[in-house]
Amino acid sequence: MSRGGDMVYIPDDSDFSSFRDQCESLEGWHCQYNKAGVTVWSKGQEESCTVQKIKTCISCKDVPAETLYDVLHDTRYRKKWDSNMIETYDIGRLTVNADVGYYSWKCPSPLKNRDFVTLRSWLPLGNDYMIINYSVKHPKYPPRKDFVRAVSLQTGYLIKANGAGACILYYLTQVDPRGSLPKWVVNRVSQFVAPKAMKKIYKAGLKYPEWKRKHDPGYKPWVYPEQNTLPSVSLAELSVQHADSLENIDETGLAEDHLSTSDHEA
Repeated sequence: MSRGGDMVYIPDDSDFSSFRDQCESLEGWHCQYNKAGVTVWSKGQEESCTVQKIKTCISCKDVPAETLYDVLHDTRYRKKWDSNMIETYDIGRLTVNADVGYYSWKCPSPLKNRDFVTLRSWLPLGNDYMIINYSVKHPKYPPRKDFVRAVSLQTGYLIKANGAGACILYYLTQVDPRGSLPKWVVNRVSQFVAPKAMKKIYKAGLKYPEWKRKHDPGYKPWVYPEQNTLPSVSLAELSVQHADSLENIDETGLAEDHLSTSDHEA
């Protein structure tokens, strides 16, 4: 998503419009999975390439678009439903609708765990909502020895209202995992990991209103920016995270039969 070079920028209306078009268009996308209300597509890249562009979609009955938008913003609630997450926190704010954050997640064993530092921006459009991010470098959050620093080229969500009290969720991601991964990992992302993740978000949306009633119900800094107490971050402190400046590890020799059994769930 970066516009090239090392200039970090805050996405504008044209970036959000382009992201929305990618979510809604089928041109050039190849369906990899379509079952139980979840569809997964991939686009463009060679099969052997690990920098896949993946798009998933799920219809969420009984979950309003604004509820799912809250779920995806609420870092405290994320700990309740995102079992792959190791740690996440907001680093600082850039504008009323952009911030910098950290996220680390457990990769299927025996792969090494990955982490990101990203610039995230969001945009409510009537009954629809978008959240997009890309990787940046922050001087106080360099790569850590216990993680492989991965690169989000473009990742985001489009939440579209679908009648009263329902919505459609799109998730689009293009990530460089900074590792030469075995082909079975790339296949597993579209066949198992992505559908499972979408179902988790849907279930999280169903349970969120009850949870939020008991946990600071009025606190939503993504909706009410005056509640945001994060320190300010200047764009000048940040630079674009280029993949080629990071360690690239070779995990192609890892066998699928060593995969932890919990990751086989669809």
